[in-house]
Amino acid sequence: MNEALLRSLTPSVLGILVRRGADFAAAEDAVQDALVEAVRVWPGDMPRDPKGWLVTVAWRRFIDATRAEASRRRREDLVDEEPAPGPAPATDDTLQLYFLCAHPSLTPSSAVALTLRAVGGLTTRQIAQAYLVPEATMAQRISRAKRTVSGVRFDRPGDVATVLRVLYLVFNEGYSGDVDLAAEAIRLARQLAGAIDHPEVAGLLALMLLHHARRAARTAPDGSLVPLAEQDRSRWDTGAIAEGIGILQTALSRDRLGEFQAQAAIAALHADAPTAEETDWVQIVEWYDELAGLTDSPVVRLNRAVAVGEADGPRAGLAALAALDDSLPRHTAVAAYLHERDGDLTLAAQLYADAAQKATNLAERAHLTRQAARLNARRDQGPSQVSGGRGADPRP
Repeated sequence: MNEALLRSLTPSVLGILVRRGADFAAAEDAVQDALVEAVRVWPGDMPRDPKGWLVTVAWRRFIDATRAEASRRRREDLVDEEPAPGPAPATDDTLQLYFLCAHPSLTPSSAVALTLRAVGGLTTRQIAQAYLVPEATMAQRISRAKRTVSGVRFDRPGDVATVLRVLYLVFNEGYSGDVDLAAEAIRLARQLAGAIDHPEVAGLLALMLLHHARRAARTAPDGSLVPLAEQDRSRWDTGAIAEGIGILQTALSRDRLGEFQAQAAIAALHADAPTAEETDWVQIVEWYDELAGLTDSPVVRLNRAVAVGEADGPRAGLAALAALDDSLPRHTAVAAYLHERDGDLTLAAQLYADAAQKATNLAERAHLTRQAARLNARRDQGPSQVSGGRGADPRP
């Protein structure tokens, strides 16, 4: 190490930093740090331009120290500005957090993740497990979402419809990992209903309660799906059904019908029927007509075709189905069900098999495959065994 060289360069390096705007004390500290670094590095890797190297390192040290000092002062200022101890303000920011997490600039998956983290209080690990993705992936998703909304003013009004859509997405994820997302969605919907007086918020909460009330009966002990018509209704949660219907009736009395209220009305008619045969399908079709007018959704019209098939017969249902795009999800499964109801077991079996190939999850695929096998077995037993059955019902 050429100590003489270091001593000769020190004044000029210090002068350069001062001319760049550094105060003398800070510049001197930075140069000393650079000299220490030179002693460590130069014996093994002597720079071609020693002075330039010292200036670069010293300036970086100065910048780092300046930033650290600015941060320290800001922290001290925040301490000085801290309000005196006492009761916390009564302001509830929950609703604004909902709006922030459901910001239109976020993708649905990011909005859901941010809502679960910021409003639901779930950890990144819990959210990742619920969505069956690596924790690092979920952490990146949440970080991107936070950066996206970091500049959004907290006091701007939000879109209730977007918040409700996010909560509905959470609910539809159901259960995975150690977090019951359906129950979590109900908890968040209750919280939202307490923060805002809106009939569609009540409608969504009622819809969630009514659907969740049937959860225990939806699957057999072996994990297979049980169609609605075959579910053991004694296993339905009558308390949740009564609460959901009560919330819905209050919302409907305000005469501001929305899609979640209409969906909840349909769910209530299913839940209120003592048996599948006693379901008021005529009224369900009327509610689907209301819902179709509110949303113009092809999925709603697909579900309406099933209801028409129950209310007016399978051929009426098939006529309603014929008006829809056959590429719709579950279109083939609905067609299979209606053709079975109409007595065409050969076509129905083939359609069930085709629907199984298109299914997006294993449980649904297994259910549809069993329906195809059931019809093929019945057909092989001869005409005496052929009759329209309800076991094919594709609706959970």
